[in-house]
Amino acid sequence: MPIHKIQSVYTIVRDLDAQQAFYTRVLGIAPKFRDADRWSQFGIGNTNFALSSVAEAAPGAAGSVVVFEANHLDGLRELVVEAGGSFVAAREMGTHGNILSFMDPEGQPFQVFAKASPPPTPPSPASEEKGSTS
Repeated sequence: MPIHKIQSVYTIVRDLDAQQAFYTRVLGIAPKFRDADRWSQFGIGNTNFALSSVAEAAPGAAGSVVVFEANHLDGLRELVVEAGGSFVAAREMGTHGNILSFMDPEGQPFQVFAKASPPPTPPSPASEEKGSTS
């Protein structure tokens, strides 16, 4: 029985309503599933990110670090702070990309990663010749 994908990642929270509102605002998507005061699940790409009550979580579980991926990080720092979270750190990883680290309103860490933009493609010699006038 080989593992073939990540089904979900969840963070244990104390106030499901407040945390759901925070992540809905920061992620820009609404939950796809809610189980009363026990679980709130967001569909992101081919996997799920969820908020779990203590009662619903695995015995002894404590927290998580979820890394979300975005097309860019512009304005995200301000959005997280306005929504009640806090900015922790930024890390540039060269050609790999950049990552911002945050804490949500309950102090749970999360990160948002953006791939580096590919370098601009230099014009080909043929296109330079077509653009020149003699």
